[in-house]
Amino acid sequence: MPVFDAYLMVDWSAANAPNRGKDSIWLGLTVRGRRDLRLTHLENPATRANATERIIQLAAINLHRGRRILIGFDFPFGFPAGTARALGKRGLPWRNLWQELDDRLVDHDDNRNNRFDVAEGLNAALTGEPFPFWGLSREEVRPFLVRRNRRPHGEGDLAERRLCDIRIPSTQPVWKLAGAGSVGSQVITGIPRVWQIRRDPRIAFDCHIWPFETGLRCDDRAAIMLAEVYPSLVPPRPMKGRPKDAGQVAAIGRRYAELDLVGALAPLFEGDPALPGQVKRQIELEEAWILGVQTENAL
Repeated sequence: MPVFDAYLMVDWSAANAPNRGKDSIWLGLTVRGRRDLRLTHLENPATRANATERIIQLAAINLHRGRRILIGFDFPFGFPAGTARALGKRGLPWRNLWQELDDRLVDHDDNRNNRFDVAEGLNAALTGEPFPFWGLSREEVRPFLVRRNRRPHGEGDLAERRLCDIRIPSTQPVWKLAGAGSVGSQVITGIPRVWQIRRDPRIAFDCHIWPFETGLRCDDRAAIMLAEVYPSLVPPRPMKGRPKDAGQVAAIGRRYAELDLVGALAPLFEGDPALPGQVKRQIELEEAWILGVQTENAL
């Protein structure tokens, strides 16, 4: 029996101004009907504030209709193990890091944001040098953040890539803020918005974050599951007049739905079952995991 009834996929953007079309935010909602799977919503909000509110609305609507919904975001939910400790944090590493980003980020309703200031401040706190975050959208001089030519990761440094990223070579490090394929800016602007969604009173009681609040398993308590996804695991759906981003959220949502129909989605929440218990705890507490990655791409 399928675990979910609806699958909302989110292609995020860290744009500094309202934006639509290519390289902007796309939302794709696939719903399982009695006889087929339907892409019921394909939307392109111009700002992160609008997208966040729309995601909450769609989650609440589906919850009211008795549907369980998987909501996937295309940016990392975690950082390499040890990041929270390097910041001097105690307690749950993922929660401390999410709250740290939420406290530092200023993200206005018109998309103006201070993500590079956040990254620079974290570099100063983590290492006292322009490392490990790097990448700027334009040439400028900052004492703790460089545009390029940052030093390589070495012994004693935080890892460059998370464990799940190593399995998929096309993924980019969370530390890379700008340039082709970069995800660092999406992480800094995205995690506080997911945290906002998780705590919204309209859905908070029924909402869980995988794997931080569920462990590496498919938790039956979660009517709304928030998860990290990587749409490039499947080919984008061709959509005339729409950018690749739109085709990606449509394709990955449908793929999860198809796997769910045959009972193959729930096992993917286990990540790689062969990982040692200590490593699994590292994933559950700080690093997170991409839904659909096991020893390699399982989609």
